[in-house]
Amino acid sequence: MSQGGGQDPHWRGDGKELFYRALDGTVMSVEVTAAPTGAVFQALAPKALFKSPSGQGDWDVTADGKRFLFPVPLAANKSEEFTVVLNWQAGLKK
Repeated sequence: MSQGGGQDPHWRGDGKELFYRALDGTVMSVEVTAAPTGAVFQALAPKALFKSPSGQGDWDVTADGKRFLFPVPLAANKSEEFTVVLNWQAGLKK
């Protein structure tokens, strides 16, 4: 699929698209199709989506392929706090 190389591949939840990071840090997308028997696999030309905010580290994509999560380093000697809310859906029902 990639003639220029790539790393850190991630599949969209339905298996119809593959995302990867090109060697220059650009996040790429490749649509793929397979015959029902799985015998024929075809990939369209890769498309550049955007430049990754961080050139390294783990990243992920949502199952629908519409949102991406990247680690972003904090500035040196800077402390940031954040709150993680668990079970937030139950709060919406009240």
